[in-house]
Amino acid sequence: MLIKTLRAAWLALAMMMLGASPAHAAADTAICYNCPPEWADWATQLQAIAADTGVHVPPDSKNSGQSLAALIAERHNPMADVVYYGVTFGIQAAEQGLVQPYKPAHWDAIPDDMKNPEGKWFAVHSGTLGFMVNVDALHGVPVPQSWHDLLKPEYRTMVGYLDPGSAFVGYVAAVAVNRALGGTLSDFTPAITWFQTLQANSPSVPRQTAYARVLSGEIPILLDYDFNAYRARYQDHANVRFVIPQEGTIRVPYVMSLVANDPNPKAARKVLDYVLSDKGQAIWADAYLRPVRADAISPRAVRRFLPASDYARADTVDYAKMAAAQRGFAKRYAAEVQ
Repeated sequence: MLIKTLRAAWLALAMMMLGASPAHAAADTAICYNCPPEWADWATQLQAIAADTGVHVPPDSKNSGQSLAALIAERHNPMADVVYYGVTFGIQAAEQGLVQPYKPAHWDAIPDDMKNPEGKWFAVHSGTLGFMVNVDALHGVPVPQSWHDLLKPEYRTMVGYLDPGSAFVGYVAAVAVNRALGGTLSDFTPAITWFQTLQANSPSVPRQTAYARVLSGEIPILLDYDFNAYRARYQDHANVRFVIPQEGTIRVPYVMSLVANDPNPKAARKVLDYVLSDKGQAIWADAYLRPVRADAISPRAVRRFLPASDYARADTVDYAKMAAAQRGFAKRYAAEVQ
């Protein structure tokens, strides 16, 4: 009962903020966990969904780990209709029965390794992990080119990364540095050692997206995705560079799911169909993400990416094994680094 009351209150507030009648909330609103406007240009995506489908999706600032935790807590009385998260969290949600099968429009255009065969999760776009660098905020210190560079004393207080125990991009950073320094998904010792060493440089470790903090110069160097760095450079016109570290990195998909027993399945399905539509995928591409549908990549966006020779240092991994290793890494990180 409490969950239903909270959802009703949230929907009513969302409708008023969006200029719509609260009476239409149940039919015209879908709750999406982890769709913050400042991340991956969800702002444009949410506006387009509302304009083209009539379904309003209130912004939500959870990260992937917080979204999964909320789905677990609300298992018997779901508040959310759909959820967006890193692929490892999607795999965990499917394993725990928190999501239900749905094969949206353009299902056949999604590569087999980018979707659950039953439709319990599917990729909408992918990103490559690297260094998002506010060059002006370095005040003359060279732009770092490697994982080892970030450990140098001249970068003290300059480096930030999202909490790898909760935020998916933080865990991606851990997998990337671990792989680059010789570790495996069965042995995270190189990553743990690297994070321990980095503590001497007093890094910032936010739990939520820190895009604005990079633009302001508060965090000059953030372990983040290419799409956020390109957005900062080409859309917000900041002196930001994206660096793919010399030792290598990884690229990963972000996925979406239909929540099990969601309160508004009709609206939810419209949202999931839309993000894979021509227009929905074009919005991701214009935000410098790699849309899961290869035919939707914007030529303008591709011209602004780093050269293919740089992206050759970005590998894929076994995402199922990555998901299986996530809890173990989080425990080690909490015990040995935090």
